[in-house]
Amino acid sequence: MNCFKNLLLFIVCTFFFSNSFAQQNSSRDKVQIFYYGWYGNQSTDGSLQHWNHEIIPHWSNPKWNNLGHYKGGDDIGANFYPALGNYSSSDVKIIKKHMKMMKEAGVGVVILSWLGKDSFTDKSVKNYLDIADRFNLKIAFHIEPFYKNITELRDQLSYLVKTYSKHPAFYKKDGKPLYYVYDSYKIAPEEWSKLLSKDGEKTVRNTELDALYIGLWVEKNDSAFFDKAGFDGFYTYFASEGFVFGSTTSNWDFLSTYAKEHHLIFIPCVGPGYSDTRIRPWNEANFKSRDNGKYYEKMFDAAIKVNPEFIGITSFNEWHEGTQIEPATPKKAGNFTYEDYGSDPWFYIKETKQLTDKFLKTK
Repeated sequence: MNCFKNLLLFIVCTFFFSNSFAQQNSSRDKVQIFYYGWYGNQSTDGSLQHWNHEIIPHWSNPKWNNLGHYKGGDDIGANFYPALGNYSSSDVKIIKKHMKMMKEAGVGVVILSWLGKDSFTDKSVKNYLDIADRFNLKIAFHIEPFYKNITELRDQLSYLVKTYSKHPAFYKKDGKPLYYVYDSYKIAPEEWSKLLSKDGEKTVRNTELDALYIGLWVEKNDSAFFDKAGFDGFYTYFASEGFVFGSTTSNWDFLSTYAKEHHLIFIPCVGPGYSDTRIRPWNEANFKSRDNGKYYEKMFDAAIKVNPEFIGITSFNEWHEGTQIEPATPKKAGNFTYEDYGSDPWFYIKETKQLTDKFLKTK
């Protein structure tokens, strides 16, 4: 009899532990972080990718034209310097380290920047999915604007679904993938409606390509875009407070109300700061000091205040724009001194965990 009782107790405890663990993982899915797999180096990839970033010309001032590229090594296209150096996004050891860091930061979903079939960002997707699964993380996709029209995008989405969607780490909400669509405004809402409305001539609805499509909200009048386009929600992406209407936290009440009234998902995005003058030397106006973590905390608090279902974090490793939480290290290169996090390279991994815990306590 005692053996039976012990067995029954073991089964009950196992059930509740497993259920509790699943609920914890599910709640972590509400924290999603933008991730860039576009970095390469000579030893792994045969060439540098992105560390030798171009110095981007100004759209109207010729003073900033033809300034060349960075060399890589100690001289990279970023205002901070990664503790892991000029790593390769294809290196399995690096992917494991990154997934472990994001897990420790309290993240549940990694939003992988994706530039289409056969792109540099596509070649390691299987490794990202496999390794994410080991850490009980999910992978969503940030669809970059590599496509020219919705017909091309539909073909690319078909490849994405057929190639990866059966993987257990491929993120789905209520059985549907969730795609972030960057610069969605570059295609007219009437065209999007052909793809995203139920009766559109190229509709994805009720097909294998059906998903939750999240467009980018930039300016206030984007409400006219979302009224027509057929998206399932919108996100703000930019980590620079005040850069555009969508990234201005005082406007998030308006965006939240609009989303509720139109039955859409609103995903406010937060970041630890913004610093991109190595690749955009003319963009000092959008610099945002990290202020020893206080800037990040304020953005998180503003997001929590509007009670969203999800919060997006910009970013884990967008080094070019200085929004990364990945560990950075102090370094000098010639006359240039890279910014850093102070005495603790892991400061923003730790702070992200504290802030995500704070958010999830409200859910």
